[in-house]
Amino acid sequence: MNTHSSAALRGACRRLADRRPWLGDLALGGGLTAIDMLTLLARHPAPGAVGVLLWGLQTLPLVWRRRWPRSVLCAMTVAFVVFEAADPVPGKIPGPYLLIFAVYAVARRTPVRSGLPWTALSLLTAVATDLLTGRGGPPQLGSLEPVTATTFVVFYGVAWVLGYGRRRITRQADRLRDLNLRLGEANGHLREANSRLRDANEHLRAARERNARQAVVTERARIARDLHDVVAHHVSAIAVQARATEEVLQDDVADGRRGVLRIAETADTALVEMRRILGLLTAGEDGDGGAGLAPEPSLDHVDRLFAAAEAAGCRVTAALDDTLGVLPPALQISAYRIVQEALTNVLKHAGPTDVHLAVRRSGAALTVAVDNGTAAAGHRPLPGSGRGLIGVRERAAAFGGTVHTGPRPHGGWQLTATLPLEAPA
Repeated sequence: MNTHSSAALRGACRRLADRRPWLGDLALGGGLTAIDMLTLLARHPAPGAVGVLLWGLQTLPLVWRRRWPRSVLCAMTVAFVVFEAADPVPGKIPGPYLLIFAVYAVARRTPVRSGLPWTALSLLTAVATDLLTGRGGPPQLGSLEPVTATTFVVFYGVAWVLGYGRRRITRQADRLRDLNLRLGEANGHLREANSRLRDANEHLRAARERNARQAVVTERARIARDLHDVVAHHVSAIAVQARATEEVLQDDVADGRRGVLRIAETADTALVEMRRILGLLTAGEDGDGGAGLAPEPSLDHVDRLFAAAEAAGCRVTAALDDTLGVLPPALQISAYRIVQEALTNVLKHAGPTDVHLAVRRSGAALTVAVDNGTAAAGHRPLPGSGRGLIGVRERAAAFGGTVHTGPRPHGGWQLTATLPLEAPA
């Protein structure tokens, strides 16, 4: 049989012994007993049956060495004492060396506190028995004589050390196995946590993408409202001014030229505001952080709106409360755009007429009211898309405010917007 086959056979036997440990105990106890008895029967003269039986009883308890190691040690010690006392086999018989298998089992299977006293008691009993029967000699530290009390102690000690060492190795292996199992469980929990973390990251990434898309949509809507307010207001003013200029151009060239100049000024103002809005889209891309852009409009700039409306022929009167105080910039922009859209609607639908603007602070709210008179004679209303009033309502709703529009009792139209100074929670 080659080396590979021998190793495979030993491995198979080891695995079989690990799965069925009683097979190893049976092989040790029964096989050792059988070998000892056959060896004893081969002596000349052959001993009697009682001697062979007493000799075999010394190793037979090893079959139960795993389950009851201390009981096995006691039984083997008693069998050794009985065999020595009965002296059924003539001749010189080795001392209690077979007991080392039981000593190894005790050290291997039991704690030190409970196993070591029984081992010492067995050693003392075996040595005393051997000395009293005259089969062994007294301790001789410098002698290699095999049957002495000294050699008994050495063999017992070696068996104990080997069994105790194997016990420690097994316990450490068990601890390592438990640690590996716990580590495996921890790795499983860690993998599960990583999986949950990946899922959370995916959800977070999807939420960020949704928020980014929503922000883009919101920003587009805001820019669309601003562009609509700017373009609609100024183009409406240009349209009204152009019609008025057309009417007076043939009769009064000077008034016609002034009308053309107002159209040009209105167009220039529209271009400036459009450049500002479009500049916000690219602010920071050229590295200047948006430097040089015109400031955001506010209630301090409503005179520009008045000028455009008056240039189109409207007669504007304004009443701005002196106690407005410091208003949030966002609120000022929205109020400015609401006034701008209201004047735009006046130019579209009523043309040159009387316009009254009132901005006042009532408690914790800002009220913007725009009233206009009846449409001018012969005025042709400009078509509208309805986005203006929608934008006004959206701007007011952003602050939790309200908008009311409708005809005045004595003709004309009115628009009133109420904007709370504190944003809704």
